[in-house]
Amino acid sequence: MTEELSYTTEEIAKLLKISKLTVYDLIKKGDLLAYRVGRQMRIDASDLERYKRQAKGATPQSVSPASGPKEASSAPRPLVITGQDVSLDMLAKHIERQNKAVRPLRSHAGSLDSLIAMYQGQADIVSTHLLDGDTGEYNVPYIRKLLAGFSYVVVNLVSRSAGLYVQRGNPKGISAWTDLQREDVRMVNREKGAGARILLDEQLRLHGIASSSVQGYDDEKSNHLSVAGQVVSGAADTGVGIEKAAALVGAEFIPLIRERYDLVMLKTPDNLDWLGTVMSVLKSELLHQELASIQGYDLSLTGTILYET
Repeated sequence: MTEELSYTTEEIAKLLKISKLTVYDLIKKGDLLAYRVGRQMRIDASDLERYKRQAKGATPQSVSPASGPKEASSAPRPLVITGQDVSLDMLAKHIERQNKAVRPLRSHAGSLDSLIAMYQGQADIVSTHLLDGDTGEYNVPYIRKLLAGFSYVVVNLVSRSAGLYVQRGNPKGISAWTDLQREDVRMVNREKGAGARILLDEQLRLHGIASSSVQGYDDEKSNHLSVAGQVVSGAADTGVGIEKAAALVGAEFIPLIRERYDLVMLKTPDNLDWLGTVMSVLKSELLHQELASIQGYDLSLTGTILYET
């Protein structure tokens, strides 16, 4: 029966031919009713049909007294947190524990796509690690351009090493960005919009290396683990990423730069009730203890406001 069916946010995105962030935005606005099963959000088929009828301008069918209407207003406010790092899962857990009025939802979007989603009103807490090669500064130059006219705060979550994954023993002797143009070196890349992809592109530009001269530049993977895994399997000689992923899959790691992994949050009246919660969590000893257990994290700036409008 239709009422017994339910869909994940990914399935809804495919059915409606929209992005997953747009699905979260519909949930956040109360246009699409959802409920949580563990860490996963699900939408009943009947609620999907109700949304489609409303979108077409039709009057939704009445709900029987036995089942009763579903009240979106009484549910916790969805809080969309973008990014792929495990530190965000830890952050989401602590936010939910401290503030029952919000329900953190995770979206695994890249840094640049996350900022665009925030501009479009589809994300609440954006994580970003975008290097501006001209200034050597992380994140703020991009945020100022993309969120011009917005009121926001930039807070550090962690700092970490970024560099190149290589196979055990580093058989190709890879040690620098310039090695990527060698004919005997093949890399695997990240997708457009990812912080690691922008780091690579900025380094190629600064070193005067054309992307067309880099073997494997167009071979894209959607996360750090996939890139490191390709290197370990021998499908590629190197790839750009972070130290933690190398440790998880057994790749060697060549650190080349220290990057800031920051959070961006808009300062709007609707956000004031949870902004204080996030800042409190970021300063909490319990979160710091959990983050300290992850290899490669530097917590010296965690919770520090780096830029504010």
